Amino acid sequence: MEKTWRWFGKNDKITLPMLRQIGVEGIVTALHEIPNGEVWPLEAILNQKTYIETYGLRWSVVESLPVSEAIKYGGAERDNLIENYKKSLINLGKAGVKTVCYNFMPVIDWIRTDLEHLWEDGTSSLYFDKIRFAYFDCLILQRAEAEKDYTVNELKQMYELDKVITDAEKEELVDTIIIKTQGFVNGNIKNGDKNPVDTFHHLLAPYKGIDRDALRENLRYFLQAIMPVCDEYGINMCIHPDDPPFPVLGLPRIVTCEEDIAWILHAVNNPHNGLTFCAGSLSAGLHNNVPALARMFAHRTHFVHLRSTNAFPNGNFIEASHLGGRAHIIELIRIFEKERPGVPMRVDHGRMMLGDTDKGYNPGYSFHGRMMALAQIEGMMAVVNDESKLES
Repeated sequence: MEKTWRWFGKNDKITLPMLRQIGVEGIVTALHEIPNGEVWPLEAILNQKTYIETYGLRWSVVESLPVSEAIKYGGAERDNLIENYKKSLINLGKAGVKTVCYNFMPVIDWIRTDLEHLWEDGTSSLYFDKIRFAYFDCLILQRAEAEKDYTVNELKQMYELDKVITDAEKEELVDTIIIKTQGFVNGNIKNGDKNPVDTFHHLLAPYKGIDRDALRENLRYFLQAIMPVCDEYGINMCIHPDDPPFPVLGLPRIVTCEEDIAWILHAVNNPHNGLTFCAGSLSAGLHNNVPALARMFAHRTHFVHLRSTNAFPNGNFIEASHLGGRAHIIELIRIFEKERPGVPMRVDHGRMMLGDTDKGYNPGYSFHGRMMALAQIEGMMAVVNDESKLES
């Protein structure tokens, strides 16, 4: 597996020379300065690629070339936006950058309620607390009929929380759920938005009446439109699983489990229509057996995110050590090294540690925490490679 790292461009506090020193081989990045829906110019792509190569690295994966919301909900401007997307793919293909990670999550990308959940050893990690999320949904956002999405016991806990939660904690929930985890790369809501909750309501509105089947058909429409370009330029599209892998905020989620992934890959049965196998997202759902999914879909996996979570019956989940949790990463490495040798892999969502907290890193993208995770992954890769040698 190729060892890659998500890098946020020349303004990233983690530099390419730093990444060379810790054994990174390929870079996962995007043209974050270009607004969603606009064409990525060939010149800008080549400039980014050349800059990366100057440091002895390669641009292995685009993460992400964002899919505009109107494509997802089937708005009037959908076809124009798809044409722009195709032009960007053509330019990437001409530049030789041919693996593209994207997601089809409506409005909101990955969701957490705490960005610095403290562990006993002094490190911290991302965390999802379902009751606090319900509080945001029902009592801060005040989404219509939101309470129907929660059990009687969950609502009871939510109202108990309402008795003790502070105004500062409420503001932090808003900041965490719809700003900090969304706005740092091409997000719909940016820091400085004076009314982020109102803005978020406007973003949700176009999805009224868009159910699971409608969202699936909009994905099929998008993939059918871009596959001819992918065929011509050899571009692999890799859809990212939903994070978390269950419906939120009344929005459908369509990349959550075996049945979802199988539907997508068969709906447009083209080898360029593939999967980003995010072990962390999938492991956050107790319904998913992550190694089994890897065995089933390795042949259509073009990119791998290696992280792990511990998920709990109450709906909460937390980032786990890369050596533990529900993902069983060493088994995933065995599967992908055998079935997809050379596939790009990146570690994901490392802990905050050793001074990471005050460096201003993007949420989930610490330096020391991911560096430790990469070392753990390299150790597991060495074990798997030794096992293969012994077997042969």
